[in-house]
Amino acid sequence: MAEYADREHYIPVRVTDLIDYLASDAGPAGGQPLTPDDQTRFRRFARAVTLHIHALYHAELRQLEDSYASFDPDGDPKPLKKLDPGASAAAQKELFGTFTHLMGRANYTHLSRPELEVVMAGASDWGIDMDIPWGAFDQVEVFVRGKGMSKRFKRNWRNRFRLEEVRVPTFNRVAVIFKQRPHKRLGKEADTDSVFLKLFKDIPQMDIEMLLPGGRVKMPWFERVKLGGSLSSTVGYVGWKLSAANLGGLAAALFAGSTAALLALYAPVALVLGYGYKTWYSFQVSKQTYSLQLTQSLYYQNLDNNAGVMYRLLDEAEEQECRETLLSYFYLWRYAADRGWTAAELDDYVELDLERRLNMEVDFEIADALAKLERAGIVSKTGDRYRAVPLEAAQATLDQMWQQYPSRGIPASGGA
Repeated sequence: MAEYADREHYIPVRVTDLIDYLASDAGPAGGQPLTPDDQTRFRRFARAVTLHIHALYHAELRQLEDSYASFDPDGDPKPLKKLDPGASAAAQKELFGTFTHLMGRANYTHLSRPELEVVMAGASDWGIDMDIPWGAFDQVEVFVRGKGMSKRFKRNWRNRFRLEEVRVPTFNRVAVIFKQRPHKRLGKEADTDSVFLKLFKDIPQMDIEMLLPGGRVKMPWFERVKLGGSLSSTVGYVGWKLSAANLGGLAAALFAGSTAALLALYAPVALVLGYGYKTWYSFQVSKQTYSLQLTQSLYYQNLDNNAGVMYRLLDEAEEQECRETLLSYFYLWRYAADRGWTAAELDDYVELDLERRLNMEVDFEIADALAKLERAGIVSKTGDRYRAVPLEAAQATLDQMWQQYPSRGIPASGGA
């Protein structure tokens, strides 16, 4: 069973398209298509699988809604009873734990604080390095999925400031969950009672800090050097002018209110203040320009907020579980025959087939899918080899499970 450090578990294909792809399977050589009857039976089985998984996730969605209700800044209506501090802390811990578990099932990677600081070091050509006030968060977690390259356009002085295309490494998806605490960076009106959820797409890897509130723009080293150099040179010039003058006579003239003495000092002092203000103002303009670009960019890169993030991610986790379940059963049923396959053999076959025919390089997560199929009774295990039960028997098992859902408190919206 191959393991890949550069591949993710996420399978980038819609469940509906995957069912069509499997039903039209014609074998490795292309000459063994499923019969029309087998296609019909497999499609019915696949529909039953998706309905069962949806029913289970619907129950989980209700639990998540209840956990988030007390922390939802957009909740309407609000809960009738407000949690006391002790209960709120326990509920917050449970919410963050549940969300982290959900992100794992949706095949997101959790970035720890040290990992975040490494990723956030510096800035891309479209960002400005920012200082994040970690003390402003009671708790904050960041999750990413998918590494890719996105197109950006910039003007380069080497190319006479014409627009040129540049490829920048990005995270395809970034999810953030955080709860704030009182902090001067957030202002007096900051909401410190709610838990905020944010979901973004195509974020440059080095600019992930721009998604967190309270960040303060760092002055680039070039601007620091320019400001420091300007001040040092002008202060040196003032010192030289003063050393060249008769300090005793100049002091006496200043004390007497001499206009000439004041004019003698005006030029170097104005030079110091002018250079300093010009550099500071230039940096402020850069900050404002970046803030505008950031607002315009995130307008299109923001996918969802707060409760909407939960619904979207739960749907992604549901789809991923459907993909893994259908792929595992299908290849066992279609190719493993009576001898069966080990988990490693099934894992390798699925990965190779997806890569060969769909050009998808994934690290198939086989263990969880096989465990679910075995518990459901539609895959059997002897020793280390797995076999799919016949399609008719698997369908009957799913139909029987469906009838048991109402007694287990799981809503069933329709038959399989």
